Order: sequence, then structure tokens, then C-alpha cells
Amino acid sequence: MKLKPLNPGQWFILPTLLLLAMLVIYPMIETAKLSVTDAQGAFAGFRNFNMVINAPSNRLILFNTVYYVFGSVFFQLVIGILAGILINQRFGGRTLVRSLMLIPWVVPGIVAAMTWAWMFHTDYGIINYMLMTLGIIEQPFGWLTNPHTVMPALITVNSWKMFPFVAVMVLAGLQSVPEELYEAARVDGANFWHEVWHIMLPHLRPVLISVTLLLTIWALDGITIIYSITGGGPANRSMIMPIQIYLQAFQYFEFNRAAALSVLYFLFIAVLIVLYMRVFATQEKE
Repeated sequence: MKLKPLNPGQWFILPTLLLLAMLVIYPMIETAKLSVTDAQGAFAGFRNFNMVINAPSNRLILFNTVYYVFGSVFFQLVIGILAGILINQRFGGRTLVRSLMLIPWVVPGIVAAMTWAWMFHTDYGIINYMLMTLGIIEQPFGWLTNPHTVMPALITVNSWKMFPFVAVMVLAGLQSVPEELYEAARVDGANFWHEVWHIMLPHLRPVLISVTLLLTIWALDGITIIYSITGGGPANRSMIMPIQIYLQAFQYFEFNRAAALSVLYFLFIAVLIVLYMRVFATQEKE
């Protein structure tokens, strides 16, 4: 069978495809291969998978990951939608407010993490100082050392960091809503919240679906904030799967188990995305 020569368009994208294969596909294949071998390179079957699945700590880590991802995405969406609707209104200083609102998003992740780590510091943090000044708490509270508050604190940081992205996308979506819809709604006696519920949110639905998927993917592989602030502590109560994979490979040098954990985590993410896309497709048909 004679192969057809490549056309100019295929030659044009060939370097990109080769680079993609070298940087993405090849490492994925090698990771899958590493997950079914032992430290000497001999075939080990599913031994590495059984070890990481049966490890008691990994169950807590998986729960932490789901907790962190869904908590972050929920608050990012709620705060971002409210902020996007706010900056879409006409008021004095709107341009300045829009500019200032982007600061959390453009600040490098490591800078934001270290700043919030000092703000949450038990003895020297401004959060405890303000709460004690207002009489809300009587003594310094360990936000990042208490197992019950460390994850909500980290979700707060991540929500603060990413809500401007949601607000910008919401603002862009609201710019496409025809003004005639608002005028017709006001003629019918609709107030502001009626406009939000019956005009703005329905028009924002395609935008929010895409934004939710992006935020979920970013949260699933984001380690900067947690690793910089707590490193996964205390007692693994803020440990998430990407950090565990990193520590397994580059701190404990158990590359085979880290590879097995990476494959399982990849499948977990793939299932979430497929379910999300199926729900999206079903809603589109309806």
C-alpha cells in the first residue's frame, strides 16, 4: 500500500505533533511502563497498584483532594460570578475596581502562598491580630496547624487567587447580553435579582460550563499553594494527590509506586472529565 505524501497543512503541523509526542505522549508511556515494573526494571504486574490502593494514607489523601477541588471550585464560581456581575454595572471608579480585582490573579502563586502563610501565622499573623482586636477570639488560633481548619484556610487562599479569572469570564459573557432584554424585563416589573436569575445566568451558562471544567483541571493538578504553605501537613490533613506523587518519587525515591499512583490519578481525572462532559451533552440536548 502506497502512502500518500503529506500536504502543506500537514507539514505545517508536523513539528508541533512531534513536539507534543516528545513532551507528552512519550512520558505518559514511560510512566505507564514504570508503574508495572519494580526498582530493577523487572515486570511486577499490578503489585505497585495494589500497594498504593491498600495504603491507608492514600484514602485520606484522595478525600482531601476531592474536598480541596470541589470546595475551591465552588467558592471560586460563587465569588467570581458575584464579582463579574458587580463590575458589569455602571458606577464611578468601575475601571479602577476592575484593575484592582485582577491583582490576586496576576500575583505569582508562590508569592500569594507565602503572603497568606504569614497572614495565617499563629503568633504573628494579621488575621489572628484582627480577630483578637475585634474580640472574636481570645487567643491566637492555629489556622494552618489545626486539622479541622487547615483545609478551609487553603481553600480560602485558592478561591482568592482564582476568582478574578471567573469574574473576567463572566464579565465577557455579560457584555454579549442584548440590552433589549433588560429593558423588556424592567417594563414587566422585574427587579435586579430577577434580571440576574432569568437573564444573566441563563446567558452565562456556556461560559460557566467551560470555566468550571478549567477550574477543576487546574485545581486537580495545582500544588503550589498547599505545598508552599503546609507541605501537606499537619498529619496529612492537607495532603493532596499531586503532592503525594511528588513526594513518593523525589523524596522517598519510590518511582514505581509514584508512577502507579500517577496512572490511577490520571484515570480518576479522566473519569471526572468524561462524566462532566456527558452531563454537559445531556443538558445541551434538553
